[in-house]
Amino acid sequence: MAGLLAAVFVLLAAGSALAVWPQPQHLSQSPEGGCGLSADRFRFAYAECSAVSPGCEVLDQAFRRYWELLFPGRGIGESKDSPCDVLNVNVTQPGCDGYPSLDSSENYQLTISDELMLLTADTVWGALRGLETFSQLAWKDNGMLYINKTKVVDFPRFRHRGLLLDTSRHYLPLEAILKTLDAMAYTKLNVFHWHIVDDPSFPYQSTAFPDLSRKGAYNPFTHVYTAVDVKMVLEYARLRGIRVIPEFDTPGHTLSWGPGVPGLLTPCYVGSKASGSYGPVNPILNTTYKFMSEFFAEISSVFPDVYVHLGGDEVDFTCWRSNAEIQTFMRKKGFGQDYAKLESFYIQRLLDIVSSYGKDCVVWQEVFDNAVKVKPDTIIHVWKQDSGRYPNETARVTKAGYQALLSAPWYLNYISYGQDWIGIYLVEPLEFEGSVQQKDLVIGGEACMWGEYVDVTNLSPRLWPRAGAVAERLWSNRTVRNLQDAYRRLADFRCMLLRRGIRAQPLFTGYCEHEYDSV
Repeated sequence: MAGLLAAVFVLLAAGSALAVWPQPQHLSQSPEGGCGLSADRFRFAYAECSAVSPGCEVLDQAFRRYWELLFPGRGIGESKDSPCDVLNVNVTQPGCDGYPSLDSSENYQLTISDELMLLTADTVWGALRGLETFSQLAWKDNGMLYINKTKVVDFPRFRHRGLLLDTSRHYLPLEAILKTLDAMAYTKLNVFHWHIVDDPSFPYQSTAFPDLSRKGAYNPFTHVYTAVDVKMVLEYARLRGIRVIPEFDTPGHTLSWGPGVPGLLTPCYVGSKASGSYGPVNPILNTTYKFMSEFFAEISSVFPDVYVHLGGDEVDFTCWRSNAEIQTFMRKKGFGQDYAKLESFYIQRLLDIVSSYGKDCVVWQEVFDNAVKVKPDTIIHVWKQDSGRYPNETARVTKAGYQALLSAPWYLNYISYGQDWIGIYLVEPLEFEGSVQQKDLVIGGEACMWGEYVDVTNLSPRLWPRAGAVAERLWSNRTVRNLQDAYRRLADFRCMLLRRGIRAQPLFTGYCEHEYDSV
């Protein structure tokens, strides 16, 4: 480790051989052969046999984006149709208008030779991943752009590779979210977990319940996400092959819901007198479930992904214990003093409501720990660090037959001096005792950026390039673990992020040929 920290690396301004991030499954290059890429002649094109063709918005827009990344500030020229002037893209499966899903193929193959430049993918989502790899393989010398003779066969190790943003504790402007989606696409992350509301504020502007944001947002005019904003995020993400999974966490973390929906939260008591404060969602009232049914009907129609994250974590039972009506309800149900059973009662009813709209659910691990009966396809999100004991939780979840999603070691809001990306990078999601069948149930993981001390001023440099360490662990082969090679490629990738307008903090000493332009 000391040798790594003391090493001096020259940070290149453009991609170099074998410097792709995340590392592809199979990549071979030759210094002989390849192509010079000219802004006057180069273009992307649909292969003649492709199942999708011009008019496919996902690829039409991707072609424009990646051309501009390769040749910033240049106008698109006309191809002379020589082998080095066209990257032909062949998508073998039809379909361009939908949204990516958990089961979408992201496989692709890329061939660069003197006679041919061809990208082949099962789907448009795989083609997007291949275009990103192509853009990183191009390198510059004396103002000219080159790409070596290359063969890539690539696919993700895990299907779910996500990033959580918390937009409640600090409101994140729309532009910051869109920039984050760009950077996610550069690292091949494919799920934006939008933790959109929480105790401090309710910035989601509901059409059915406008008072939620009107009375629960920091500012109902400037610190909200309108229906237009949400649609923009969904479409921006779709065009980059990124799913959007919203999280509306209940019954805890709901103080911002209370002002907009009177009677939703539990009144707290001191002795026999109301204290004037409120606790979690009141689970004993029929009006609670009527509201949840109407609210999640809207959420199910607005967000197209089949999954909704329902939270279910960190429920404080103190207020429930203080409330005489809840105590009476507990006795009638035979729950005794076990308030985890009351929480389970609520969560079970909520799961049934959301399932009735054809949605599947993701929940934090407490829902599983409290033995709530959930559908077999529910995803259990493992988040508790517990001094490194999260592998035991993953083993329990998968032994019970549920799909698991890992975030416990990847809370990027925690920072330390030095190269903390290394610990993030060395995590192995499948390092727990369990059968092959259990490990097949680990569908991936998410980096989390909670917002207590993060807003638009420090979001991007705190995320990048550290989130890239998570991205490679979830995409690349398990054997890709060489720290010196990873440092070289990640430092190179960080420079590429700066060149593309992403504020990414340095890994160590050194410089980038193209430093971040703050103007």
